Amino acid sequence: MKAVPRTRSLLALLPALALVFLTVALTAPRAQAASGISTIAESLRKSPVYVDPAAAAQLSSGDADALAKKIKDHGKPLFVVVLPAGYPTAHLFPDLRTATGVTGLYAIRLGDRFDAKADSSVLPRTAVRNLVTSVRGEQDAKTQLTDFTDRALANMGGSAPATWGSSSSSGGGVSPTALIAVGAVLVAGGAGAYTLVRRNRRRHEEERRAALERLRVVVDEDITAFGEELDRLEFHPAEAGADDAMRADYERALDAYEQAKSAMAAARRPEDVRAVTEALEDGRFCLAQLAARREGRPLPERRPPCFFDPRHGPSVADATWTPPGGSAREVPVCAADATRLADGRDPVVREVDTDQGRRPYWDAGPAYGPWAGGYFGGGLLPGLLVGTVLGGVMASPSYAADYGAGYGDFGGGYDGGDVSGADFDPGDFGGGFGDGGGGDFGGGGDFGGGF
Repeated sequence: MKAVPRTRSLLALLPALALVFLTVALTAPRAQAASGISTIAESLRKSPVYVDPAAAAQLSSGDADALAKKIKDHGKPLFVVVLPAGYPTAHLFPDLRTATGVTGLYAIRLGDRFDAKADSSVLPRTAVRNLVTSVRGEQDAKTQLTDFTDRALANMGGSAPATWGSSSSSGGGVSPTALIAVGAVLVAGGAGAYTLVRRNRRRHEEERRAALERLRVVVDEDITAFGEELDRLEFHPAEAGADDAMRADYERALDAYEQAKSAMAAARRPEDVRAVTEALEDGRFCLAQLAARREGRPLPERRPPCFFDPRHGPSVADATWTPPGGSAREVPVCAADATRLADGRDPVVREVDTDQGRRPYWDAGPAYGPWAGGYFGGGLLPGLLVGTVLGGVMASPSYAADYGAGYGDFGGGYDGGDVSGADFDPGDFGGGFGDGGGGDFGGGGDFGGGF
């Protein structure tokens, strides 16, 4: 039998090999390239949640739709993005914010890592940092993004961009039968519903009056403490060395004291107390300025009061603190409490009377929301109270109706959801992703760090 040359055998196999390679190429899963910033931004202008095709295994389409509906229903400018682990991180947040062009809070899960940044008009940096820290240990994407969304929606200000439209689908109209049925129910239950509404209204009013009376004790203590500070000041406008700036500080402090007393005397609801503590906070800052002028020191920076007890006066720094059973967060502290924390000791906490005994004010009940809001205005309070009893109560939908202000409503001035393009503060979107500061993934600097 004549042998077939080896070269001819290989040639004969080429068609079969080509068929095998073609089959593998057609049936093998194709690698999905991650989307570019422009694609993500275009999607976010239409819907608040974007899941990259290459990261689809992290969050199902059903879960993404449910998350988007929740955000739309709350009407807040929260943007959630899910990206694959290898997505480039250099300048990620500022580039996405620029491309989207909408003022808001931007949260990104990249692989198993998570971070967020926001325009300060929507949520202050401290609040963003604390919210991110509170969910950073959660590995499951659905759980982490849902928890962050729930807490962020309770904290943030602003309104959703008009380009999202409504989360509810329009139906084909209401049938006459349905209208008749609804009318019958309304007629039958009208009298009972009216009685129930009146009863609930009376109960709410009684609860609010009781809350105000309990709160009045604490506010009177604050006013008295500030009056004692004025008495100990030993400053006279005509004393040697006094100048116009000192006299102006002193007059403002006195005015704040009188304003606080008048506002408390006129208070009829728990939310009225906010004006009292706002006046006291301003008065204490005036005294801090006056003390600096008299002692020849640089004027102090305008900072919120000490978180642990506003009677300690303006804070001097931010310090990391972990409440019992909660997550770490940065809070403004006075010099004395900063030293205590640095030494591993407990801060001196403002405690108030409750049905369960003396408790820190943040664990004492909903009435203390307006009281704390007057001290920690400008949206700072939400980030400080994440995970506390007061923070949880204030996040409930019924809180605004009962106490006049919702979580994150202190200070007002929110204008989220507006289209501002590239006109935003780059400092709001700076920092390193994954560093706990709500910045970009990895490293420091302007979103350009590595992993």
